[in-house]
Amino acid sequence: RSNDDGSVPQDNPFVNTQGAWPSIWSYGNRNPEGLAFDPRTGLLWESEHGPTGGDEINIIEPGLNYGWGVVSRGIQPGISRQHDPLMTDPLTYYTPSIGPSGISFYTGDRYPRWQNNSLFVTALVGQRLLRLAISDRDITSQEIVFEQFGRVRQIVNGPDGLFYVLLQNPTGRGTGTPVFGAAPGMVIRLQPEN
Repeated sequence: RSNDDGSVPQDNPFVNTQGAWPSIWSYGNRNPEGLAFDPRTGLLWESEHGPTGGDEINIIEPGLNYGWGVVSRGIQPGISRQHDPLMTDPLTYYTPSIGPSGISFYTGDRYPRWQNNSLFVTALVGQRLLRLAISDRDITSQEIVFEQFGRVRQIVNGPDGLFYVLLQNPTGRGTGTPVFGAAPGMVIRLQPEN
């Protein structure tokens, strides 16, 4: 974490720790893909790629160790433990991998059922958009919003109160394009039914 001018805030967790980089906010994060602040609580949520499976959703808090290099819910040579009491477990994880990417809370007023209670997670490998129902620090349920349009890369709130989603045309088996191959894409707008 840093101040707007790039300097390190004096309340960062490792500012006074001998031998530590003072700008470190948390550690043990393997491959963060999406970050979003919950507009109600101010908590920082994160989507993270696991090694082979074990993709995670976390709340990132100062000074916490999220386990990478020691524990994993995925398959990684040399890592056999899934939990350590001194490390922070993910709120949820995905095995097999969904390849999480961008995440967003809904802050508009066009989808009233999703207001103030939903974190949206885009998925590359899973080629889907997920809605995670949340209550404070807990995920209470999950649903697939859609999964038939290709790799879902990002979701943002538009100034009109609608969601805009960045898609890449389907890749992988049966498409003629390798999973990680180049494919055209599009931006779609999610229009409410009412």
